[in-house]
Amino acid sequence: MNNSKLDVLIIGAGQAGLALGYHLASTGLSFQLLESNGRIGDSWRNRYDSLTLFTPRAYSALPGLEMTGDQEGFANRDEVAGYLENYAYHFNLRVRTGVGVALLIRNYDSRYPYRAVTATGECLEARAVVLATGAFQVPAIPKVAGRLGEKVAQFTTHNYKTSTDVPPGTVLVVGDGATGRDIANELAGSHKVILATGRRRKLIPARFLGKSSWWWLDKLGILTLPGESGLGQRIKEGDAFPNNGKTLKKLAEKGVQILPRLKECHGNTVTFAGGETAQVTSVFWATGYRDSSDWVAIPEVKDEDGNFIHWQGISPVAGFYHIGRPWQRSRGSSLIWGVGRDADLLSRQILENIRAEGTQPNMYHEAVALGG
Repeated sequence: MNNSKLDVLIIGAGQAGLALGYHLASTGLSFQLLESNGRIGDSWRNRYDSLTLFTPRAYSALPGLEMTGDQEGFANRDEVAGYLENYAYHFNLRVRTGVGVALLIRNYDSRYPYRAVTATGECLEARAVVLATGAFQVPAIPKVAGRLGEKVAQFTTHNYKTSTDVPPGTVLVVGDGATGRDIANELAGSHKVILATGRRRKLIPARFLGKSSWWWLDKLGILTLPGESGLGQRIKEGDAFPNNGKTLKKLAEKGVQILPRLKECHGNTVTFAGGETAQVTSVFWATGYRDSSDWVAIPEVKDEDGNFIHWQGISPVAGFYHIGRPWQRSRGSSLIWGVGRDADLLSRQILENIRAEGTQPNMYHEAVALGG
């Protein structure tokens, strides 16, 4: 179904877009998912080979379809990709693959206020548009990277697949989040590795009293705790994740040198906050991501740095939404399991707004007025 006029256009058919499609299917609204990759799940297949979820399969499924396999075990990259592809076919979701959006603009004074222009020049108009492109779009590489020498190889999750991609020598991994620790652990078997840490992190054990930590977080209501609440703010600041055997102590035992925050680069020499220096041949930047937003020609939905603005997925502009953002509503928002709840709530909001012909007050401005 390739309608040029839709009630809802969903840009991105990863886990967030598919979950929203699942819930929109019961509303009677016409919708279409566009996926720039040639195949559903490619956003996972294109990531590094050893990637494994840190949530067990029981907490890695979208609404309506269990992820098969050991529910206490952890799915790898390709298993997640296959699951997403199967999910779309199982529920007959309206996904067009290999269709990237080159430009998104507003149609003023139109019943269909949004127009998406694809890379091939096709135009689709919609009453509402949802960006389901995820938060892991463009690696956020610090400016000091530009002061590294030309011979120093630089990697991110976008161009790293396996340890054999990395030249022999000393590798600096910058950032000790889940990805940084994964990469440091993997490279420790073949390279000399330095891990530059950042702020102090709180890790949680993978299991507690015979149960997955995610089971406990779910039963205690932590996964659905609003990010705006006092406890939610503290959890967000702590940015805790399961240690999965990758504590700094365990990494040090594998030979990884743990140093404080990276401060400066010059040629192949790097300097750390504690004054230590080292010579490196490669650097892996595990320093987070930023939004890719140049293709969205609607200034009101972005801040001055080009990052998207939203409150619980609702944009300042009526009819413009997001799904799959970290802490969109809660800690669970960044999990495959948790995005289903966000999608359910967002689909209801979209339906109400469209039924009201766009006259319904914008919840974003209400939230800001209330200090949300």
